[in-house]
Amino acid sequence: QVQLLESGGGLAHTGGSLRLSCAASEGAFTNYAMAWFRQAPEREREFVAGISISGGSSYYADSVKGRFTISSDNAKNAVFLQMTSLKSDDTAVYYCAAKRYTWHMDPTRYAFWGQGTQVTVSS
Repeated sequence: QVQLLESGGGLAHTGGSLRLSCAASEGAFTNYAMAWFRQAPEREREFVAGISISGGSSYYADSVKGRFTISSDNAKNAVFLQMTSLKSDDTAVYYCAAKRYTWHMDPTRYAFWGQGTQVTVSS
């Protein structure tokens, strides 16, 4: 069982930055790839970014490429999402998720989820 806890959400202005953190239970990073998803009101949950178990490779949705950066610190069992140049369309609840072996863009492939953290971007 992997437990995930997100933090770092809040209110930001358009063009601003936020850094999300996801603390995972000990040992989670040994066998699990991590990803960030988001869900806006009345919209489906969508993939934002994923990172491999080793942290050596990452992948981004086109909508955030060049603006968001996913990273991990295996020693601290944590994964981060640095968000810059925020837009109003980035407003959503952001979720951290864990999946065995490799990340995937399909949220149904993930067995473990955090409770989510709200990000609101306003002008």
